[in-house]
Amino acid sequence: MIEHIVPLSMVVCLLIGIFSGYPVTFVLGGIGIIFAFIGGLPIAFLKIGVSRIYAGVIENWLLLAVPLFVFMGAMLDKSGLAQNLLYSLERALGRKRGGLAISVALLGIIMAASTGIVGASVVMLSTLALPIMLREKYKPELAVGTIAASGTLGILIPPSIMLVLVGDILQISVGELFLGAIVPGLILGGLYIGYIVFVALRRPSDAPVSTAIPAEGSLALALLRDLFAPLALILTVLGSIATGTATPTEAAGLGAICAMILAAINRKLTFKTLSSCVSETGNTSAMILGVLVGATIFGMVFKGLKGDKMIESAIMHFDLGAYGTLGMLLLLIFVMGFFLEWVEISFIVLPLFAPIVAGLDFGLGLSREQQLLWFAMLVAVNLQTSFLTPPFGYSLFYIKGVAPPEISIRVIYRGIIPFVALQLVGLAMLITWPSLVLWVPDAVFGN
Repeated sequence: MIEHIVPLSMVVCLLIGIFSGYPVTFVLGGIGIIFAFIGGLPIAFLKIGVSRIYAGVIENWLLLAVPLFVFMGAMLDKSGLAQNLLYSLERALGRKRGGLAISVALLGIIMAASTGIVGASVVMLSTLALPIMLREKYKPELAVGTIAASGTLGILIPPSIMLVLVGDILQISVGELFLGAIVPGLILGGLYIGYIVFVALRRPSDAPVSTAIPAEGSLALALLRDLFAPLALILTVLGSIATGTATPTEAAGLGAICAMILAAINRKLTFKTLSSCVSETGNTSAMILGVLVGATIFGMVFKGLKGDKMIESAIMHFDLGAYGTLGMLLLLIFVMGFFLEWVEISFIVLPLFAPIVAGLDFGLGLSREQQLLWFAMLVAVNLQTSFLTPPFGYSLFYIKGVAPPEISIRVIYRGIIPFVALQLVGLAMLITWPSLVLWVPDAVFGN
């Protein structure tokens, strides 16, 4: 126990530093450097850390996909495509009870596969759909819950920034992660829509029929026109990866170019739009890569002080079996999601948990790579839930920032409860049937 005091103190100091509100990048890096001296690690050890940062972050070709995907999502957010598609979906489904909420969920799925950025998706859906849903007398809790949950699909359904980073952390194929996320993302979207239909049947007053539906021109042509652009972008990015035509980084570049072309077609490609997208891309990419640098230092020192052995010993002490251990790790990640961002959780816990999971025997006959791919998707769904769980669920704050005054934070908290439950149902399905994750990658790339 005595040999674990120093790494345990690192964890305590990390939590204190994060909750202090100090930038996470400096908390991770600073604590790592301080405890390197406290633990008596040689100076040469820190020099290795500098080399690891240079080789693992600065020279990492895969991480170039992060700013490209961020730029693609920001450009699509400002292109006006989502607004046109929502109107067409509303025309198609608005005359059905709960049809407007289903339209929002479908738009969330489609835009998630186009942007990959949660903040942009949630704000966009809140701005476009929330006023309409409130005007049509939807129950506020159902309206905000649908928007919050549908918007968070952008972190799971490819192209997802989170999957790019998770693939880099776990050293598994980002292309396989993208393909493995397709079925789980559609399952979650289907669960949301199923819940909306259930509410519409059980409590019709909560999800009424829309009264004001735009009706200009042919509905079929409008749907075809508005679906063409996002589907073309999705096929360009995912198709190029699945066929082996492009790497994830090259596919991200293609996606960024296509997003600019689509914005130009919609006459939204102005200097102001381009400047705003570049600024947003720089800020988001700097935050993510900064955390990666800090996490590299922290993780290296933590392992140098035998912190990974401490965690492994603690888990093996409980002797819960393969599924029990997996459940405990996922529960820990779920609880961390109440307080930390997905970026921080990914860089802190994944390098520590992945070797443990890779060594477990689930009796499924999976290879090490398949087991890590399955675990990565379980973590991804778990981290998506962190956007919805109070007190620091970022999707909740995005909605509150653009919602009218009568939508209180309590209304938002109540609205997301059933959708968090649906997230956990989806997670349980993936645990029970790993083939939901592995089927598409195996079909495309081979077992």
